[in-house]
Amino acid sequence: MNQQVTDTDTTVLQAEADQFQQNYAAACEEVGKVIVGQDRVVEAALTALFCGGNVLLEGVPGLGKTELVKAMSQVLDLDFRRIQFTPDLMPADIIGTNIMSTDDSGRYHLEFRQGPIFTQLLLADEINRASPKTQSALLETMQEGTVTTGGNVTRLKQPFFVMATQNPIEQEGTYPLPEAQLDRFLFKVNVQFLTRDDLNEVVSRTILKQPVELTQLLDSERIMALRAVLDKVVVADPIRDYAVRLVLATHPDSEFAPETVQRYVRWGASPRAAQSLIRAARVRALSSGRAHVAFEDVRHFAEEVLQHRTLLNYDGQAENVPVAELISQCLTELSEEV
Repeated sequence: MNQQVTDTDTTVLQAEADQFQQNYAAACEEVGKVIVGQDRVVEAALTALFCGGNVLLEGVPGLGKTELVKAMSQVLDLDFRRIQFTPDLMPADIIGTNIMSTDDSGRYHLEFRQGPIFTQLLLADEINRASPKTQSALLETMQEGTVTTGGNVTRLKQPFFVMATQNPIEQEGTYPLPEAQLDRFLFKVNVQFLTRDDLNEVVSRTILKQPVELTQLLDSERIMALRAVLDKVVVADPIRDYAVRLVLATHPDSEFAPETVQRYVRWGASPRAAQSLIRAARVRALSSGRAHVAFEDVRHFAEEVLQHRTLLNYDGQAENVPVAELISQCLTELSEEV
């Protein structure tokens, strides 16, 4: 009897994995219609959304980051807001504020006017241009999905997703994101500049003004149902331990750390990184039509999960060592077997 129940559960889970794969692939293809040459970015953004995480995009202006969020909002039928972060932006400009208002009888009372954070897809453009005080207004929301104002806690409509951007070149007048806030991002994605063919395609589209009609494929209810499938994906003990060892490999005092990490890293990735690796690996497994996580699923988004959580020491900063190369070395030298 137990074997029959197990077989039935396995069949149902595999059917859910197949459905997830179809929905995920369709969403990637539809969003990709308006984002040229950034398949990896589209994949990372949708993966983070299904994980319930947030994404930090680092790239020069004009690579389609705003269009990406707009396209996601149309395909997934989610509310979208954009905040342009500037040095004079205040927390109330993001969260909202209490204003004095009058009722029908003319009596005054305080009324809360919601800020742009009350949405589902939030684009925080050039987030490092705002002061740390303003940046911190996002911490609770990114982690808990709630907003606290005047002692009142409001839970935002799910799914809630923050995509923040920052320019890696122009650093004058910017405030580096504190480690606590960086840790709230599931992924940090480096947006590469376009190739010749891709840039030609972008120019052709904009000059010819060929509109791209996007089809709504999912909605909030369906996305939350797909999220629920993640918890059912099997993560074997050796694979879970591999993710843990991969995080430990970013710590210079760990037995798993490569020589370059010991030499150039001041502090490695946090425990959230191990959780993020597993969450992203589960989405990768489902998007491949599997109900179990493989080692390759853990490795697939390792760079995006670990690079912003690994801090260089003085030597690493002085020699401008790319953190991505250190992560790559960890992946190369870490064995799947203990």
